[in-house]
Amino acid sequence: MLVSIVIPCYNSEATIEKVVEMVMAEFEKWPDYSCEFVLVNDNSRDGTFERIRALCRKYPTVQGINLMRNFGQHNALMAALHFAHGDYILGMDDDMQTHPSQIYKLLDKMSEGYDLVYGVYGKRKNSLLKNFSSKLNEVSSRILLGRPKEIQSSNFWIITRAVANEVRKYTSYNPYIDGIFYRTTHNIGNVLVEHHKREVGSSNYTFRKLMHLWLAYWNYSVIPLRISSVLGGISACAGFLAVLITVVRKLFFDPKMPLGWPSLICTMLIFFGLILLVLGIIGEYLGKMLLTLNNTPQYIIRETLNTDAPPQGDAAAKSGAPTPEDRKNS
Repeated sequence: MLVSIVIPCYNSEATIEKVVEMVMAEFEKWPDYSCEFVLVNDNSRDGTFERIRALCRKYPTVQGINLMRNFGQHNALMAALHFAHGDYILGMDDDMQTHPSQIYKLLDKMSEGYDLVYGVYGKRKNSLLKNFSSKLNEVSSRILLGRPKEIQSSNFWIITRAVANEVRKYTSYNPYIDGIFYRTTHNIGNVLVEHHKREVGSSNYTFRKLMHLWLAYWNYSVIPLRISSVLGGISACAGFLAVLITVVRKLFFDPKMPLGWPSLICTMLIFFGLILLVLGIIGEYLGKMLLTLNNTPQYIIRETLNTDAPPQGDAAAKSGAPTPEDRKNS
């Protein structure tokens, strides 16, 4: 059984070779499995792609994809899925935190018949910001994406070929891999794995990037619009009730009651704030629709190494990757 290891690479010059060779060493222990690699360089600022190029020359089972600019982790994963041939596709990081020694646990769990298995961590070895974002992700993904309550997610996952085929059909410019997984299947398993520390450097996720990733959830849910509708209804009812109380007090209890500016200004600030919040939510959806209609690319490929199966059909056209016709003409 062939397992495709897909790895988005960003500034991983010091670790990517070690990751690949350690994974190969693990697969040598399992005669029932073989592996290939799809390494996607997401426009790294160091010599990551040169390392990938050297790996491709050394190992024919390593495929290298070089993107023209930085598209983000999930876009890079989408690019990798279009080049994966495996019966299983396994996603992991390039920094040794998702450790090769733990892969067998995911493979064993998949043998129980799951479509998707996540490796979950007993103790996370991340920064406070990353741990906070992970907790926010757990709550948000359950509410917005319909993640099963008993399931945890991570960057260490394995899927069947059937799931990968469905995921590749998604062509929007702003994908969120886990959201597409949840739309495809709920036959999901968890297995406990060890979380290792980064061997080099620190996380490439800044607060801005984490916020951008969280907003990608909105591509898969209309719940924020429903929340804005509820807030609008609550504020309207509160305003009507305040008017009714004021009129009753003025007519029956305190005819000399002064009507002051402070209360009026506070009320206006509250309601205008709610209006702007709702308009912002609607604007976020409209902006995503506009970028999608403008065919904003999911990813654009500059160069490929050791690849013999380019992306097919609409996904190739929208990604900017070469189609079979392009290769024939060239």
